This record gives sequence, C-alpha cells and structure tokens, in this order.
Amino acid sequence: MDDMIETLQDSISWLERHPELHMAAGLFLLLMLAWFGNAVVKRLLVRGLMKALMASPLGRDETLSNNTVIARLSNVIPALIISVGIVYVPQLPEVLISIIQNVANAFVVLTVGLAINGALTVINTIYEKRPGAHLKPIKGYIQVLKIVVYVIAAILIIATLIDRSPVILLSGLGAMAAVLMLVFQDTLLSLVASMQISSNDIVRVGDWVEMPSLNADGDVIDIALHTVKVQNWDKTITTIPTRKFITDSFKNWRGMQESGGRRIMRNILLDQQSIGFLSEEEKERLRGFRLLREYMENKQKEIDEWNKSLQDDGKVAINTRRITNLGTFRAYVLNYLKNHKGIHQEMTMMVRQLSPTPDGLPLQVYGFTNTVAWAEYEGIQSDIFDHLLSILPEFGLRVYQHPSGLDVRELRHVVSDLSTQNRAS
Repeated sequence: MDDMIETLQDSISWLERHPELHMAAGLFLLLMLAWFGNAVVKRLLVRGLMKALMASPLGRDETLSNNTVIARLSNVIPALIISVGIVYVPQLPEVLISIIQNVANAFVVLTVGLAINGALTVINTIYEKRPGAHLKPIKGYIQVLKIVVYVIAAILIIATLIDRSPVILLSGLGAMAAVLMLVFQDTLLSLVASMQISSNDIVRVGDWVEMPSLNADGDVIDIALHTVKVQNWDKTITTIPTRKFITDSFKNWRGMQESGGRRIMRNILLDQQSIGFLSEEEKERLRGFRLLREYMENKQKEIDEWNKSLQDDGKVAINTRRITNLGTFRAYVLNYLKNHKGIHQEMTMMVRQLSPTPDGLPLQVYGFTNTVAWAEYEGIQSDIFDHLLSILPEFGLRVYQHPSGLDVRELRHVVSDLSTQNRAS
C-alpha cells in the first residue's frame, strides 16, 4: 500500500514538472468522470424511469414512450460535472476555465429548455387523447408556452456566455419592444385569434368548413397557433392562417351535422305552356292516386262551395275556380315527401313556386333528409327527383329544356315534309 502511495506521489511530482501533461491528464480525468456520470445516470436512472413508465398506462402509448424528455435531462449531469470540476484542472488558464464553465452552463440551460418543451408536447398529446379534446384544443396555447420557454432560454444562454446578469439583457428589451412587436406580429395576431376561436367555439377539429376565398372546403384536421389545416374533399390539404377565421367570412357546417338533417333545396323548371286546368277525366284519373285522394276530395269540395257562392256569376267559367295541374302536382310532391322514409318529418318541408324566368317556372322542393352522411343524402335526393321528373307527364306538365341538336334536326325534318306536301299539292 505504501509503495502504491509513493508511486502515485512520484507520478504527480513528475506531472508537476511537465505542466502540459499535467493539464492534459486533468482534462482526461474530468472527461472520464463526466462520461462515467452520464453512463451511470442513463443506465440506472433513465432505464429505471423508463421501465416504470412502460409499466404504467402511459408507457403503452407509442407516442409517449418514444418521448426523449428523460433522456434529454440526463445530459445535464455531465455538463454540471464539467462546470464544477474544470476549476480543479491544474495549469488551466483562468480565461479558458471561465469559457468552459459558461459553455457548460449554457448547455445546461439549453437542455432544460428543450426538456420543458418536450414535456409540453407530452401534455398536449395526453390532452388530445381525451374524448372531448377536439372541442377545446390547447395546441395553440402550448405553442405560445414553447415560444416563451425558447425566449427565456435564449436570454439565459446569452447572459451565461457573456458572463453577465440576465437582468441587463431584460432591461434592454424595453427599447426593442417595437421591433419585437413587428417580428412577432403574426404570432400575436394568431394568439388572439386562437383565444377567440376557443372561447367562442368557432371552429373545432372535425368540423366541415367552407372558405371560398381560399378554395377550402372540407374537414378541419388540425388547429395550431398560426395555422388551421383543412383536408378538402379531393384529399388535398389547405393551410389557412388562424386569424383568417376571425377576419374573413366562412361557413361552418357543424350546425347541419348536429341537427341530424341535411337540406334539400332544388328547383324543377316547368314549361309554363304546359300549365292548365284539369278536365273531368283527368281529375277522375288523378283521384286514383293514393297520395292525392284526400286532397282531390277536399279541394273539389272547397271549389264547389266557392263557385256556388257566386250564384249567377258562377255560370260563366271564367269567374269560377278550377283545379290546376300545377296545384295538384304541388300537393302530390308535398304528400310524397311526407310519406318518404328518407325525409326528416320534424323539420321544415314545403313545395313552392318561385318567380317565372325565361327558362321556365321554378317549382322548388324544400326539405331535410334524416341523415347528414353525404353519400346517403345524395342518394335520397336523387331518388326523389328521379320519381318527380318521371311522373310529371301524368299531370300534363313538361320540364323546360333549351332546344338541343336533336330538336333542331326533328324540326328540319318536319319543315322538309311540309315543303314536300306543299309542292305535291
């Protein structure tokens, strides 16, 4: 034992006679100590914490289990060892000691800042897994906190590197306020917009929104501090600045989705020349329609009483009321909707005429389906109008349509036949 101590003392004495080797040996021992501290922390502390995390419900989540917060914090230990132990390295200049301590302390601040931001990411991930998280997203607030952490870390790192108090740097921020306002203008506007969107429940993840000015029409898939991502129906993604949902107009279809019914509002353009009164034969035939039987009886009774009250004037047909094919068709369409299993019976339902146009008389069908699913809604709407367009001739009505090439060819044949007959005569 005495021999070992004597040998160690001789080695130290020899190193003291060689300052450069003495300093290199001290640095080597310090680095080995830092490496050993890092290895111990990562093998014991980090692995132990990770095993405990994996045993918990949070550890079963792949996103959380792959998070590097704990591993990042373990890097603080070797930096602290270097910062404290560098002063014991012999023959090292004071200036170099100060620089190494400042860099190590700055590394500690950077590591802690990154770990805090990683922890904020974990908090947001855990929150988003809650059932109602899409109603009140906190991603924007988390991003603001991350910016604050980065700013504070940057100030502390700069203050550490120049070996000055961070208060000195903070005192100079007052003069830079205008510059910072300009630099972070979008961030501040987005923060205010995010707060208004969240507090007023303007947009949620999963909402169907439509913003024609930006060609956005689809589901909201992400709400962040600066942007809102909308996946359009063609599967493209439109990224919209958050503040646009405060400053610009847009349509949110959430009300329709929550109501349980989706509106049908479509016109049938009728040829106005096909509108007229029903003859007795036509009325008798239409009474055979199950959906019109009650209407025809009540309407005829109402008209007979009206005409009877006219007395002698009722003998002139022009003074009397008569049943029209258009009115009867309107009644048929309304009863058809009331008996359709795909139409929501508790919501507004009507069949109305709009102002006549050069393209015909618009007959508008207005109602709501009992589903909000797009494909089912389109199927119900198409089935209804397939039927209505097909049954129009039963009422003596025609759909207005601009002349096509076939109409022109048929007209040409008619004119040609008439010309031939005239020449033959």
